[in-house]
Amino acid sequence: MSSRHHDAHTELWPRYGLTVEDGDRTPLDLGRLFGRANPVVLEIGFGMGDTTAAMAAADPGRGYLGVEVHTPGIGNLLALVGEKDLTNVRVAHGDAMELVHRIAPGALDAVHVFFPDPWPKARHHKRRLIRPGNVALLRERLRPGGLLHCATDWPHYAEAMAETLAADPGLEPAGDDRAGRPETKFERRGNEAGRPITDLRFQRRA
Repeated sequence: MSSRHHDAHTELWPRYGLTVEDGDRTPLDLGRLFGRANPVVLEIGFGMGDTTAAMAAADPGRGYLGVEVHTPGIGNLLALVGEKDLTNVRVAHGDAMELVHRIAPGALDAVHVFFPDPWPKARHHKRRLIRPGNVALLRERLRPGGLLHCATDWPHYAEAMAETLAADPGLEPAGDDRAGRPETKFERRGNEAGRPITDLRFQRRA
């Protein structure tokens, strides 16, 4: 990490950080984590955290719980939290689905999965985040009407995502626009490479 990231991690991790341990199924009290009872958005794979910070700054009434394995990204988001005084952000380090297992059913207002690793080779498709078992688990964590918003710049993954989300009996389409999602670094790379950007939004059935 850069010195900026390291300093932010040292200063802010004790207050805003959460370590995710594999196999830990201890229920996560979101109200206690944020220090208040408010709707919570789970941001899976936030990269460098710029998008998460921008969304949290524009949406102070909701808590943003971001989870990432990339240490420099965690340091950068913590630096942004400090610089922008984002008291509605919490930062988790570890496997996203391990964290999801700790969240109570119906506890989330939204789940964001923006530009996850596409694992383009067929033999690696089983590693993709958006697959039936994971989608069912994410949907269960949403409140009725809660939103699962995915985005990708890989057309084949977009097709697979659309099929998987549409096949889940507990989800229904909620539009394919970006709905205020800020541009991400991965999106800019996709645009520069000429790849189309696809947003898919589904909500949990009431």
